[in-house]
Order: sequence, then structure tokens, then C-alpha cells
Amino acid sequence: MKKQIKKQKRTLKGEVMSDKMNKTVVVMVSRLKVHPKYKKRYKITKRFKAHDEKNEYHIGDKVIIEEIRPLSKEKRWKVKHKEQITNNKKEDDSTANNIKSN
Repeated sequence: MKKQIKKQKRTLKGEVMSDKMNKTVVVMVSRLKVHPKYKKRYKITKRFKAHDEKNEYHIGDKVIIEEIRPLSKEKRWKVKHKEQITNNKKEDDSTANNIKSN
């Protein structure tokens, strides 16, 4: 018997650009690329159609998408979850105020 090795699925971070389709969202993923000769950085944006079973994600949401088997002609990703945004700036400001008051 051969052991089955599970391949790790690719995950990407992006922003929901459209939620007009039923059970599908369009996610825009941006990344920086370096030119091989001139070493200048430039932004590449790509749009992926991702499966959203409960239609719970809307325009502007930051999400994590995960690669899956093909569901349709263009859908090969599903939304894993919303990206957790931590607001460390507020915590830093409150601790700075406590230090100043003491």
C-alpha cells in the first residue's frame, strides 16, 4: 500500500471587489514584484473568483482564500475566513497615556 501525502493548499490574502454573483465573490490579490534587470518594485493585481457558500462576504472585506478543486470554469478558490484585523495603534496610545499620567 502507498501512503497518501496531502499537498498543502495555497492561501492568498485579498479584498472582495464584487459580491453580485450567487455563492461567488471576486477577490483582488495584490503583490509586489521586482523587475529582474532594473530592480524596481511594481504592483501586480490579480482577480480570483472564490466560492462563498453562505453569501456572507461583501465588498471591501479583507479575506483569506484557499485553493480547491475546480467548481466551475473559473472558480478554483474558496473563501476560508475573514482576515483578523488587529488595531495595535489604539493599544499603544492608551499605554502611552497611562505612562504620561504616572
